[in-house]
Amino acid sequence: MRNVLVISAAALALAACGGGNDRAEGERTAGPVVSGSEEPRNEAIDTSPTAPGTAQTPGASSFTEAQARGAIESAGYANVGALTQNEQGLWQGPATKNGAQVTVSVDYRGSVTER
Repeated sequence: MRNVLVISAAALALAACGGGNDRAEGERTAGPVVSGSEEPRNEAIDTSPTAPGTAQTPGASSFTEAQARGAIESAGYANVGALTQNEQGLWQGPATKNGAQVTVSVDYRGSVTER
């Protein structure tokens, strides 16, 4: 008897959900357009090159350590060591450039600066 009640309840629940798709094939439901653009309208980070000596901008960084390392390497540095994020949101750590050991930092815009 209990099984009959469970099966009946399941059948009623399925019937209440409707009978599938009543639309013709290819017909779409109209709704609001969330974004009509295929391209993002704003960049998450400023990827434009920065001049040497440009002051860095403190702020919350959305870079991961791997992304910060990539920015440093793209700026011509090698042997990038462990990076840490300071209280200003700058990723910083050791690297070499032209054979010299230097300390570099990356701000939230992607600007790489030697310290």
